[in-house]
Amino acid sequence: MLTSHRNTSQGSPTALLDAVDHSVPTAPADDPRSGGHVLVVGAPGPRRERLTRTLRATGHEVSHAPPGEVDRRMAQAHPDAIVALDDRSARDDRGLDVIREVRTAPAGRALPLLMVTDGPEPSGVADMLRHGADDCIPEASDPVELSARIEAKLRRVPVPVENLPRDPRTGLYSHTHFLDELDRELQRPEAARKGGVLAVVRVAEMAALEARLGQRIRREVAERLAGVAERLGSFCDRLGWDDDGHLLMLLPGVDEETARRGLEKFAATVAGTRFIVADENVRLTPAIGWLPLAGCADGDGATGQARDAVQEALRHRDLRPVRYAPWMRGTPHRHRRPSLSALIRPALSALSPVLALLLGVAVPFVLYLQTYALGWDLGSAMYWVVVAGLVLSALLIVLECLFSLDAPARPETPGAPYPPASAVIAAYLPNEAATIVETVESFLRLDYPGELEILLAYNTPHPLPVEDTLREIAARDPRLVLLPVAGSTSKAQNINAAVTRVRGEFVGIFDADHHPARTAFRDAWHWLSHGHDVVQGHCVIRNGESSRVAELVAVEFEAIYAVSHPGRTRLYGFGVFGGSNGFWRTDLLARTRMHGSMLTEDIDSTLRALGEGARFAVDRTLISRELAPTTLKALWNQRSRWAQGWLQVSLKHLWRSLRSPVFTARQKLGLFVLLGWREVQPWLTLQILPILLYSAWKAGGLQRLDWAVPVCVLAVLFTMAAGPVQALFAWRLAVPELRSRGRWFWSYLLFSTFFYSHFKNMVARQAHLKEALGDRQWRVTPRAAAAKAVARR
Repeated sequence: MLTSHRNTSQGSPTALLDAVDHSVPTAPADDPRSGGHVLVVGAPGPRRERLTRTLRATGHEVSHAPPGEVDRRMAQAHPDAIVALDDRSARDDRGLDVIREVRTAPAGRALPLLMVTDGPEPSGVADMLRHGADDCIPEASDPVELSARIEAKLRRVPVPVENLPRDPRTGLYSHTHFLDELDRELQRPEAARKGGVLAVVRVAEMAALEARLGQRIRREVAERLAGVAERLGSFCDRLGWDDDGHLLMLLPGVDEETARRGLEKFAATVAGTRFIVADENVRLTPAIGWLPLAGCADGDGATGQARDAVQEALRHRDLRPVRYAPWMRGTPHRHRRPSLSALIRPALSALSPVLALLLGVAVPFVLYLQTYALGWDLGSAMYWVVVAGLVLSALLIVLECLFSLDAPARPETPGAPYPPASAVIAAYLPNEAATIVETVESFLRLDYPGELEILLAYNTPHPLPVEDTLREIAARDPRLVLLPVAGSTSKAQNINAAVTRVRGEFVGIFDADHHPARTAFRDAWHWLSHGHDVVQGHCVIRNGESSRVAELVAVEFEAIYAVSHPGRTRLYGFGVFGGSNGFWRTDLLARTRMHGSMLTEDIDSTLRALGEGARFAVDRTLISRELAPTTLKALWNQRSRWAQGWLQVSLKHLWRSLRSPVFTARQKLGLFVLLGWREVQPWLTLQILPILLYSAWKAGGLQRLDWAVPVCVLAVLFTMAAGPVQALFAWRLAVPELRSRGRWFWSYLLFSTFFYSHFKNMVARQAHLKEALGDRQWRVTPRAAAAKAVARR
C-alpha cells in the first residue's frame, strides 16, 4: 500500500529516529504487540543505530545486515520482517539495490519488507513498491506508526503471487504449483491413473497483444481462457499458467479420444467468443499442444514436450489440438526422416495410370474368370450393375439441371443495415506477383454502403518488388491492410491468420486472381441478413480466350456454378463453399477455420459448418471473375488436387454425416451422392472394359456379341445425353459475356462427351491411388502465364 506522508514530528526531520528515548515507552514482554525478529538492512552509522533503538523500544528483536550480506544474515537470523534504510549515497537507485538483494535471496521472497526513506518524491515510492517493497515510511514519521506497520505485516504476511498455490485474481495454479500437481499425478501407479492428458495452450495473437498492451496482458488472457474451460464443466480438472502466458491443463483419468474432443470443443468455443482484454474487443486463436501422461517421467519434461506441440499448432492456427510427436522436439518445422515407403512413393505415383488399369481392369477380369470357373456368373451380374450405375449418374445430372432453373432468388432488400465487412485475399505471392496489384485495385473499386476493409493475407519465401507497390497502395488507401503470414505454407494458414484480424461482421474469401462484381458485398449481405450463414457466389472465367484449355474451363465453370451448385442446393437442401467468392459470417468462420492438411480445405470447412447447423446459400448472380489454367498440365494438376481433396473429405465426413442427427434424410441422401457416389463412379465406368472382355471371352469373340440389345442401347443413349443436356443448361444460365460465345459451348459439348469426362475420371482414379500412397503434395496453379495471356488480348 502507498503510505501517507503526514509529518507527526515536533519539527525534527528524523522524528522516527530521534523520539525513541522520550515518546515511545518500552513495550513489556507480555504485550501482545511484542515479538517479531526484525532484520535491519543498512550501512553502519547513526541512522541504523537510531532505527535499531526504535525497534527494540517497541518490543522487537533486532539483528543487522549491511548491504551485500543480506542473504547470509537472513540464513543466520531467520527474521520475521525486514526493515531497510535507503542508501543516501546512491541517489539514483533510492534503495532499489537493497530491494533487489532481498527479493533475489530465496529466504527473502516472502518476508515483509519495509523501506525507511528520507522522504523521496512519490515517484520514488512508486518505484520501490513496484520493485518489491511492501511498504515505505519516511524517517519523519511517528515511531508508533512504524511499529504498527511492522505488526500489520507480521499478522498479514504478504506473499508474492508466484509463491501462492493459486493466483488470487485468476484462481489458476502458479507454474511451480501446477508442476507439483502434475508430478503428484505422474507418481501415481499407471494402473491407478487410468489414462490422463496434459495440455498447454497459447494464443496465436499474444505477441501482437503484448506489443500494444505489455506483458501484463499474459495473466489476463490466461484468465479469459480459464473462464472458458470452467464454463465447459468437467472438461478439465486443474488449470495453471506460466510466466510466458501459457494456460496449463491437467486432465487426469480421461482417455485420449475424450481429451481430444474436449480440447477441440474448448478451442472452438474460445475462437467463437469475443473477449474484452485490456478494454479491447479481441478474437483469440488458441494453439493447443497435448500428450498422454502415460510414459511421462516428470512434469517439467512433459510440459516442454507439450510446448513443442504448441509451436506446431501455431503454424496452422486451425484450432486442432496437436499431439506431441518426437520429431517436434525443439524443431517444430522439421519433419520425420523419410521412410523407405516415402522414397519409393514418387515412383509408384508416376506409375499410377498403370496401377489404375491393373486394379480397375485386370483384377476384375481375372475375378470374373475365376468366379465363372466356380459356377458363378459374376461378370454378367456386374454388367447390369454398371449399366444401372451409369444411368443413375446421368439421371442425377439431369435432375440437377432441372432443379437449377428454379433456384431461389436473392432477397431484394437487406434484412438489417449494412454492417462493417471484410474481404480476405489469400495469396502465395511468388505465384501471384503478376496479378495481385490488378486484383487489389479491383477490390478498392467495390461499391459497398458500409465500412469495407480489404485484407491481403500472403506468404512469400523471400521479399519481392511487388510488396513495395502494395505498401504504396496501402499508404494511399487505408482500406487495404497487408498481412504477411510468416511461415505459412497454405491458403488455409493465411485465412486462419486473417480471421482474427478482420473487423467486419461478415467476410468474403477470395483467391488472388479474383475480381468480384462491384456490388458483390452488398448482394451477399442480402442473403446473410435473412438468416443464412454462408453464401457461395458464381465464379466466372475471365481469360477464356487465352487457350483452348481456358475456353473449356470457362464453360465447365458455368456448368458447375450456374447449374450444378444451385440445382444441387435446391435438390438436397444444402449448399457448399467453393473456396473463393464465398461470404461467411465472421463468427462462424472464426470457430470453423480452414484445415491446411486438407487439399480441399473449402469443402472440409463446409461439412464441419453444416454439421453445426449452418445454412448455406448459392447465388449464381453473385459474380466474381477469375483466371483459368491455360495448359493441359496445369489443368491436370489442379483437378488432381481437387479430386484427391474430395476423397479426403469423403473419408473424413461421409460416415459421420450419415449418422449425424443434424441432417435430414434428404440432406443425407445428397451427402451420400456428393461424398460417396462421386468416389465410386470413376471406377464404375472403368468396369465397362473388363465386362466387355469377359463377355467376349464367354461368347467366343467380340464378333459374336449382340450389340443391339434395346435396353443397352437406350442406357447408352441416355448416359451420353447427360453431357449435352448439362451443356445446354449451362448455356441457358450462363453470364451474358459467355452466353454469347456459342461456339465454346458446342465445343464443350463434343469434347466433354467423348474425351473430357473420361479425362476427369482418369484424374479421379489417379488421385485415389495417390491418397492411398500418401502423396499429398500441393501443386500450385500458375497465374503468371494466364495473366500474360490476358494482357495480349
